[in-house]
Amino acid sequence: MTPGEVAALVRAHGSFSFARSGGPGGQNVNKVSSKVVARLRLDALQLGGVRRSLVESRLANRITADGEIVLTVQDTRDQARNREIAIERLAVLITRAMVVQKGRVRTRPSRAAREARLRSKKVRSAHKRLRGSPDQD
Repeated sequence: MTPGEVAALVRAHGSFSFARSGGPGGQNVNKVSSKVVARLRLDALQLGGVRRSLVESRLANRITADGEIVLTVQDTRDQARNREIAIERLAVLITRAMVVQKGRVRTRPSRAAREARLRSKKVRSAHKRLRGSPDQD
């Protein structure tokens, strides 16, 4: 799923509520509800088993007990702009959470690399040993 497809789902199935935003704005901040709280039910995404479990685990701190993903935006003083930002962020958040990461391929250092590392350690050790005061016999 691309962020555009998820954004379309958020527009179609998401719910938005508005509240008074904090921060700068003078007297206007007390009159206008510009903060946007976007909610999207996980069921609306229609995800398969693996992708749904990925989204649930990676976005666990944003998912309510009712199975809704919640995102709050209060970046600008404009309610409509905050709503668009919320849709974009929610889409990116969900698409990033759905990405299945590749497994790590374990590698071993070559024999020459191991020997080179030990050689350099011996050289360094000898260099440090020479720093000390000479033995007094």
